[in-house]
Amino acid sequence: MRRALPQETAGDARFGDGVELPPLTSRLRRALKHPLLTHYHRLAACVIAANLVLLAGGLPGERALGYAALTNLALAVVVRQQYVINLFFALATSAPVTWPLKVRWTLGKVYHFGGLHVGGALAGTLWFLALTVVVTAGGGAPGVLVVSYALIALLVFIVATALPPFRSRFHDHFEKIHRFGGWGALLLFWAHTLLLARGPGEPGIWVLALVTFSVALPWLRLRKVDVRIERPSSHVALARFDHGVTPFAGSSTTISRSPLTEWHSFANVPTPGRPGFRLTISRAGDWTGSFIDDAPSRVWVKGITTAGVANIETLFTKVVYVATGSGIGPCLPHLLAAEVPSRLVWATRDPRKTYGDGLVDEILSVQPDAVIWNTGTDGKPDMVRLAYAAYRDFGAEAVICISNKKLTWQVVRGLERRGIPAYGAIWDS
Repeated sequence: MRRALPQETAGDARFGDGVELPPLTSRLRRALKHPLLTHYHRLAACVIAANLVLLAGGLPGERALGYAALTNLALAVVVRQQYVINLFFALATSAPVTWPLKVRWTLGKVYHFGGLHVGGALAGTLWFLALTVVVTAGGGAPGVLVVSYALIALLVFIVATALPPFRSRFHDHFEKIHRFGGWGALLLFWAHTLLLARGPGEPGIWVLALVTFSVALPWLRLRKVDVRIERPSSHVALARFDHGVTPFAGSSTTISRSPLTEWHSFANVPTPGRPGFRLTISRAGDWTGSFIDDAPSRVWVKGITTAGVANIETLFTKVVYVATGSGIGPCLPHLLAAEVPSRLVWATRDPRKTYGDGLVDEILSVQPDAVIWNTGTDGKPDMVRLAYAAYRDFGAEAVICISNKKLTWQVVRGLERRGIPAYGAIWDS
């Protein structure tokens, strides 16, 4: 039974050291866990394959090319809409825990829906490129050609800057390009469609109206609200909100100090039975550092609270949460709600000093057997072994990891290659 921080038991085999991992699965099953074969990439491939089936019948005519481009790009936009995301999670997690584990394992990958976004964006851009070539060859009207060239140039630029090398290195620029470039592309699509429309019943007009509504809806809920900031240390800020909204456990909220330039998403931490919610914000860059050092009294919020990866917990009878550092934030609402029996493994530097006694005591009140590993005194543990030990001892069906990109992938892949369902963010936005 674990009821205290593990300084006094560092090196205990029960908490990772010396734990023997189960054997690897077959080569075929391991191959399916390769990064290139994740469900994210499989969904993108399915969208591309569906478009290739259409192309197999021969290059469509001009109007069909336009519809194909618009349909795919509409898919890319709509699957990112918050209500649609919440619907995906609601449908996937509606499966009862009596279903076979393999089925629930796959349903738990619902958060890979971004593959549909990627597939739709790539296919739509290629279809529009083909349309532009056809229109040019056919001697299209000058106005149509100008809009077509401007739109294809913008779409190619958006796609190129969304590729991992640019997105990971210049993420702030990527977000701005995606936002303002996306708005510009939408306006150009309206111009293109209206120039070619045969009347108000043109299908493209209705598709564009849906896409425009989807894009505008989060901004229609833009508002500036009060926030109270607590700083248990120079590394962490606890932002408390109470503006008439109590989001569901496992959702996230985006906040900003400059709504047109930069938005940041954080996990909501509502306390059962109390109004309002908290956000745990750790120092991880210029924006978060400024937020902690120069705490605002008001911030902008927008959009609809959106389901996050840990919402898939309801697909399983028991789960293990593995977190490092501020990864405790997305885990905490699920631990407090206690909708599914869970066990926490949290590795962080000086938890009480960094996050405050109040937060640590709150965690221990609902997770008295939690493994809280102080990396400041005990060093960095083998998180795969630590996660497996908790999974084995608790009799869990799945592991949910909330950490940085490198460690999340180590834990998820390290366990899944051994036949254990494991989940973690995929940083696809």
